[in-house]
Amino acid sequence: MAQKRSGRVGSYIATTTSGETVRAYLPPPLPPSPPLDLARLLTLIERANQALGRLDGMTAILPSTRLFVFMYVRKEALLSSQIEGTQSSLSDLLLFENQEVPLVPIDDVQEVSNYIAAMNHGLKRLAGGFPLSLRLIKEMHQELLSKGRGSSKQPGEFRRTQNWIGGTRPGNAAFVPPPPERVMECMGDLERFLHERTTYPALIRAALAHVQFETIHPFLDGNGRLGRLLITLMLCEEGTLKEPILYLSLYFKTHRARYYELLHQVRQKGDWEAWLEFFLEGVAETSEQGVASARRLIELFDRDTEKISTLRRAAASALRVHSELQKAPLLSVPVAAKKLGISQPTIQKSLDHLVKLGIVREVTGKRRHRIYQYTSYLKILDEGTEPLRR
Repeated sequence: MAQKRSGRVGSYIATTTSGETVRAYLPPPLPPSPPLDLARLLTLIERANQALGRLDGMTAILPSTRLFVFMYVRKEALLSSQIEGTQSSLSDLLLFENQEVPLVPIDDVQEVSNYIAAMNHGLKRLAGGFPLSLRLIKEMHQELLSKGRGSSKQPGEFRRTQNWIGGTRPGNAAFVPPPPERVMECMGDLERFLHERTTYPALIRAALAHVQFETIHPFLDGNGRLGRLLITLMLCEEGTLKEPILYLSLYFKTHRARYYELLHQVRQKGDWEAWLEFFLEGVAETSEQGVASARRLIELFDRDTEKISTLRRAAASALRVHSELQKAPLLSVPVAAKKLGISQPTIQKSLDHLVKLGIVREVTGKRRHRIYQYTSYLKILDEGTEPLRR
């Protein structure tokens, strides 16, 4: 029978892997004991909740909530994958989704596409009444590693071998998660916490669960991306967010060193409050940025619609093409013709008008199979998505 674990700081247990004995970390179950001191965080909690509420409320006044969420899911997928080292850009992802060849290794873009599939799968299951559980986490992991890099690393299955973080082998690693035989025990504890909603508010619980998941590192690959995805899913399941529009990966990417330092402090000192302070700052900051971006997009669409309205007879088809560009800022004539049910010559004329108005530009330089980019739209979405240097 496993020894009962409690307290704020975990224990180290010896385990042999790859021919060497190392000390693996075993975290205590959530919630932390002694309980969290939230008194010092009350102002931050209020700011984060208010900012998140304003962000969630933006979906009610957007011209199309669906296309806003569509693009924000892609931005979060891109940022989360960049933290793991991919070099893909938003333009690369959109080219890939349009069956065009991106400018980076295809596996990089495939990872981002897999993340979108994993998120959509999780949200669909939650909408159907399925609880956030180990089964659902495994299903999302299956989607995350379904194609490309990582597809040979037991998609959808908890690891059966030891993994480690940093270093070239377990013996010189920066951190060694629990041994494989203790993973199910740790994840079972986490699942119980996911279902216990009375202890702390949703934001606090999401912050705790994220760190616990990263510490357990239950899969051979994809733990970072799935751990960040867990935050969004918890907030959506509990009704804190109506739509998955909180992209914390931008904040984690910007403050990577501090992020990893705080994870270390939780494990070594049980300093959950310092982590929560960082997390809540991130929620507030990211939500405020999201609201500002949404307002800028609304202003951009309105401004460009006014420009297009000056085209007189050509305005009707150009407005329809503009509407399609809001859903996909990279567009080709054949794709637009198929989606809108308009002839290719009419689509081409509309795009030519949009080029003259300065709304789109052609980005391939080719005579055939040309791609048009809604430049100002993509510029707003692109903010913060520059690939990290290896």
